[in-house]
Amino acid sequence: MPDSKLEDCLARAGEKPHNLSPAEVEWLLGLPSSDLPALYQAAYRVKERVSGRSVSIRGLIEMGNVCAKDCYYCGIRRSNSRVRRYQLDKSDILRLSAWAYAQGYGSLVIQAGESESEAHTRFIEDLLPEIAALSGGALGVTLSLGEQEDEVFRRWRSAGAHRYLLRIETSSPRLYQALHPADHLYERRRRCLAVLRDLGYQVGTGVMSGLPGQSRADLAADIEFFRQMDVDMIGMGPYIPHPDTPLGKDRELTPEYRSSQLELGLRMIAVTRLYLHDVNLAATTALQALADNGREQGLLAGANVIMPNLTDLEYRRDYQLYQGKPCLEESAGQCRGCLEARVVGVGESIRWGERGDSLHYQQRFSSPLD
Repeated sequence: MPDSKLEDCLARAGEKPHNLSPAEVEWLLGLPSSDLPALYQAAYRVKERVSGRSVSIRGLIEMGNVCAKDCYYCGIRRSNSRVRRYQLDKSDILRLSAWAYAQGYGSLVIQAGESESEAHTRFIEDLLPEIAALSGGALGVTLSLGEQEDEVFRRWRSAGAHRYLLRIETSSPRLYQALHPADHLYERRRRCLAVLRDLGYQVGTGVMSGLPGQSRADLAADIEFFRQMDVDMIGMGPYIPHPDTPLGKDRELTPEYRSSQLELGLRMIAVTRLYLHDVNLAATTALQALADNGREQGLLAGANVIMPNLTDLEYRRDYQLYQGKPCLEESAGQCRGCLEARVVGVGESIRWGERGDSLHYQQRFSSPLD
């Protein structure tokens, strides 16, 4: 049974957003395992009040794995010569988008390695209206294409992008510097998030939990960072090492490591839900990489978004940001059926045919993004 201090803290957190002190956020992240059911239940009650017992779906298209960045933790980093590089052409992306729309998806995520060029900008700029045309404008489109110049973000927004996901990975400049080469600038990434918000995107970001050298105070600061940046959607995942990276080459993915990383990821979802209330929170694929039912556990800890993979099987192994990526042998159709069964199995339903715009975003504007 949770003690009275915990009961009071969880009750207060559930009343309204931002109703926890920084010390309380950090304390909740470090609760003993015996108190975690109470934490998850409190977060789920807030999620249920915000979005009901339902899950929004984003069909994920991994457009390409060519990346100009060289992040020390990422499996598709520029210096990883063991990766077979690929880039989908427009017809492939439109085929996957049309399939998703026909299957009842209300939203897509187009994700790729980071690239900055006029050719890349124009490719996305030309692609977006064609996705809109095939769905009559019904499909929401999230871009996750890394840092860009302000004008590029503006062009893509004008062309029809609704959301943009740019993970900060850690809000600590110290940790950020340790995870990236010297030319990868924390301030530029943070500034990009501010620009995206000013341009009217639904803005998403996220962090990794369980990074080497990361403290509980760092994770509490990450949650406060989400509030300060006023983001609408958050995709967090536990750090999972990749053997072909500087950060992960000597780290073994033991059962104990899997268990502790999964628990920390669930704690972050629950405490973020309790602190921010009305944002969209993803149960990321990294959770499933650590446990077969990891994403379902994420939903029960307060997440309300899942992003099943639509990418053709021949490319999925080439887009492994971390070790043990799940669903490498399941087609998009198989994933759809499996996912629906899993979601229903934990008492949730899927919001087919809906974009699932962030309530936080809607409250900043008079109506959902057109």
